[in-house]
Amino acid sequence: MTTTAPTQQLRVVAAPGHRHDEILTPAALDFVGRLAAAFGERRRDLLKERRRQALRLASGSPLVFPMVTAAVRNDPSWRVAPPAPGLSDRRVEITGPPNRRMAVNALNSGAQVWMADFEDATSPTWDNIVDGQLTLLDAVERRLDFTTPEGKEYRLTDRGRLATVMVRPRGWHLDEEHLEFDGHPVPAALVDFGLYFFHCAQRQIDAGCGPYFYLPKLENRYEARLWNDVFVLAQDLLGIARGTVRATVLIETVTAAFEMEEILYELREHSAGLNAGRWDYLFSIIKTFGHRTDFLLPDRAKVTMSAPFMRAYTERLVRTCHRRGAHAIGGTAAQVPGRDPAANEAAFAKVRLDKEREAEDGFDGSWVAHPALVPVCREVFDGVLGERPHQLDRTRDDVEVTPADLLSVRRISGPPTPDGVRTNVSVALRYYAAWLRGQGAVALDGLMEDAATAEIARVQVWQWLRHRVVDREAVEQILDEEVAALGAEYPRTDLDDVRAIFETTVLRSELPLFFTPEAYSRHLVRRTEAQA
Repeated sequence: MTTTAPTQQLRVVAAPGHRHDEILTPAALDFVGRLAAAFGERRRDLLKERRRQALRLASGSPLVFPMVTAAVRNDPSWRVAPPAPGLSDRRVEITGPPNRRMAVNALNSGAQVWMADFEDATSPTWDNIVDGQLTLLDAVERRLDFTTPEGKEYRLTDRGRLATVMVRPRGWHLDEEHLEFDGHPVPAALVDFGLYFFHCAQRQIDAGCGPYFYLPKLENRYEARLWNDVFVLAQDLLGIARGTVRATVLIETVTAAFEMEEILYELREHSAGLNAGRWDYLFSIIKTFGHRTDFLLPDRAKVTMSAPFMRAYTERLVRTCHRRGAHAIGGTAAQVPGRDPAANEAAFAKVRLDKEREAEDGFDGSWVAHPALVPVCREVFDGVLGERPHQLDRTRDDVEVTPADLLSVRRISGPPTPDGVRTNVSVALRYYAAWLRGQGAVALDGLMEDAATAEIARVQVWQWLRHRVVDREAVEQILDEEVAALGAEYPRTDLDDVRAIFETTVLRSELPLFFTPEAYSRHLVRRTEAQA
C-alpha cells in the first residue's frame, strides 16, 4: 500500500552498538516514524484523558460500567476473531525479558507460549531494547544461541515444538528517548511494536504463526481502539492481511476492569483475549483510590486471589472472554525454585493450588515465570482440559458482577505489619538497584520480581503513610537500614540513586503514577547525538 512519507525523519540519538544496524535500518526507522506521525498526537491526548479521569475519581465521581456502551455489552451476537495459528492451546505461558538466555529457556520450556516482555521485565536501557529486538529476530530465524562466561551453552531444541512468541511492548505512558520524531521522543509502545513487526511479522507468518502481542496498562476502550488502529495501519503498510495481528490485553487497571467487553469489542478483529495481572491490578486500585480510607490494603502477601474484589475481577474476566469467544489467561506464578527441597515442595504446592483455582474457574491457561513451573501448571490444566485446547464453552453464565463487587476492598482491610512494611521497602530498593544495573526481572526471596511488584510495594508504603497507619520516622529508619544492607550486598550499587528513586516515588505527598518515567529519564537515558 502506498502511503505519504512522514514530513520529519526519525532520528537515533544514541551511540551505535553491536549489531544495532540490523534492527535500526533506514526502512525500519521509516516504518516506526510513520506510526509516530499517525498516532503520536492521539496518544498524547489519551494520556491527558487519563489524568482527567484520575481527577474525576479523586473528586468523588463514581466508577461504573459506562452507560454509553450498554449496547455493546447487551448485544449477544458479536464475537472476537477465532484463535490464530499457534494460539488455540495456551494452557501454559511463560513470561520473561527478551534476553538470549531467557529466550532459549522459554522457547524450549514446553510452554505453549512465551511472552517476551519489554514492559515490566525489562530495564529499558537502549542496549536492552535493541538487543531484545535482535533476540526476537534470531529466535524467528532459529539461530538463537547463548554461551555464558563459564562456558554453559544454550541452544534451541531441534526436537518438538517451540513456544509461540508473543511480545509485550511498553505501555502508552512511556517514551523512548533514544529515538526522536519531530523533536519529541517516540512513544515506547510504538518503538517496541514497530521494530518487531517490521522485522518479524512476515517471518512469523511464513513460519506458520503470526505477529502476536500482549498489551499492557490499558485504562479504557479508547486506548484499545488506538492499538487497533495501529495494527490496521501497520498491516496495510507492509501488505499484510488485516486481522493477522492478534493481541491479548492485560486487564491490570481498575478502570479497564469496568470496560472489559468494550476493550474486546474495539480489538475484536485482532483480539486474542484478556489476561488477569494481579500486582498491577492492586497497584492500580491504590493509585486510583489511595486517597480513600475504605481502600486501605493490608500487607500485599495477605491480599490473595480469594479476596472478594479479586474474585469478582477474575470471574468477570472469564465470563466476559468466554461469552465473546476469547481466551481468558490467568496470572503469574512467580516462584523461583532454589536449593532447598522442602522450600521447593512448598512453593510448588502453592503454585498448584493457584492454578487449580484458575482452571476450575474457567481460565484457558496461565502464566509462570520459571521453566521449572511449566510441568506443574501443565499438569493442572491437563487435568481440566484433557485433549481440549481450551474451555471456551464454559460461558460462566452463573457469574454476575456489579461495580460494588469490583470495589469491595474494605472487606479485607487491616493494618500493615512491621514485617510487611519492611518487606515492601526492601523489595522496592532491591528492585530499583537491579533495574539501574539493567535487570528488569530479578529473583528476590524466592520470587521473580519485576516492575509490577516494585510498584505495588512502593504505593502500599505511600498509602500507609498517607493515612498515618505507619509512622514516617519508622519508614525512614527502615529505609536507612535497608539501604545500608543493600550496600553491603552490592558494594558497587549507586545507593544515592536508589535512595533518590525511593524518596521521590514513595515519600512525596503526591503519588507519582509510575516510578519508571522519571527514573528512566534521570538514570537510564544516555543520549549521544548520532544520525541514523
